[in-house]
Amino acid sequence: MKLSIVIPALNEEQAIGETIGSIPGEALEALGYEVEFVVVDGGSTDRTREIAESMGTKVIVEPRKGYGRAYRTGFEQCHGDIIATGDADGTYPFEKLPDMLQTLERENLDFITTDRFASMDEGAMSRTHALGNLVLSSILRLLYGVSIRDSQSGMWIFQRELLKDLDLQADGMELSEEIKIEAFKKARAREIPIHYAKRIGEKKIRSFRDGFRNLWYLFEKKLSE
Repeated sequence: MKLSIVIPALNEEQAIGETIGSIPGEALEALGYEVEFVVVDGGSTDRTREIAESMGTKVIVEPRKGYGRAYRTGFEQCHGDIIATGDADGTYPFEKLPDMLQTLERENLDFITTDRFASMDEGAMSRTHALGNLVLSSILRLLYGVSIRDSQSGMWIFQRELLKDLDLQADGMELSEEIKIEAFKKARAREIPIHYAKRIGEKKIRSFRDGFRNLWYLFEKKLSE
């Protein structure tokens, strides 16, 4: 079975090497997975692509902007039976992928998302970001009946076949909400706790702008149903 690990990146030269290096390739192969590493680069002007390629990673350059667009391009061009995701900034515990994949198999799940609030480094998330996530997650639960704590987590593991049933259209940060809403409505899905680390390098999230865009998306999607 093939596993594709899809990582969006934009000017992450400080973290991309450590992020890729944290993926336990040998342990995943011991579980029977052929591992494909895919970095979707959104137009980096630093050494992100060079470092990723030097580590044997497939790099896809996506000139169209957006977090969601990067992921959707990665999903289209990767080849895994199972897809795992996470950011390129060293925040997500890729070393736990073997355990997550065993949970996916053991519980016969289609989709796993992760809860960063279960455990995180001091300073890993600003108070503003945490409050915004709390508000967005509460509204998502209210509008869609999806029982998750962390609507904005970007670490997911899912069966590739599931993509055929998901109506993914978002190009921005709101894809994180969209994929969870779709998966929990249409498939066997679960949220599991993880440890969230403090990022390496400069923060890129625009808390207020991205937060309002995500909030608007939740209502817009609901009204279109």
